[in-house]
Amino acid sequence: MFEDHLKVITVIKEAGEVIGRKKLQKMIYIAKKLNFPFQEKYEFHFFGPYSEELTLRVEELCNLGYVHEVKEKVSGYYQYRYSLNNEGEGFLSSYGASIPKLGDCVRSMNDQSSRFLELVSTILFFYHLSVEEVTEKIQTLKAKQKYTTEEIEEGYAYINKLQQSLLQ
Repeated sequence: MFEDHLKVITVIKEAGEVIGRKKLQKMIYIAKKLNFPFQEKYEFHFFGPYSEELTLRVEELCNLGYVHEVKEKVSGYYQYRYSLNNEGEGFLSSYGASIPKLGDCVRSMNDQSSRFLELVSTILFFYHLSVEEVTEKIQTLKAKQKYTTEEIEEGYAYINKLQQSLLQ
């Protein structure tokens, strides 16, 4: 039962701290698309791929006392910060298993902005389509974000960088 919870805890531990629910959603979605063993089901939502399962799992981890969640008001909206606490560290050291290469991938993603990860996850959601079709979808579905062609190219380059790092 807790195998999927342990994977989420592992991501938070590797990141050190994840700032934002959206960012955590995108990091785990991207890791899943890179063939890391995440099981959450995702649907396309306002901010790109979203998993209700992951939202509930994180809530459970907070309620169980394994993950520390801080809610703070920033520029008129609430932002959440997630980090592992001592109980989570102990749980992970007792029951966790290593996921090779996940740490480097998570740290790289955590260094990116939520906006960029939203773009990358959206590209991956439509990855089965041609670059032109993906670009059109992004510029239609994400019109408010005003992603440029250059940003979309950067998103593809970042996906390629992550994929290459997993091959080494």
